[in-house]
Amino acid sequence: MMNEHWKKSTYSNGTGGNCVEARTIAQGAAVRDTQHRHLAELSLPNTEWSALLHALRSR
Repeated sequence: MMNEHWKKSTYSNGTGGNCVEARTIAQGAAVRDTQHRHLAELSLPNTEWSALLHALRSR
């Protein structure tokens, strides 16, 4: 199921710092830079998205 709604990282402090947004796509997830939303997004398959989340949570 496609999700057009981007979610900002909960680590974002809301002051325009280094933040990312993510959304669900059919193949996994898409990620983009909040300061440059218009430039591009990175699409990750489910396995890579899960691995990324696991690595970030392990920090």
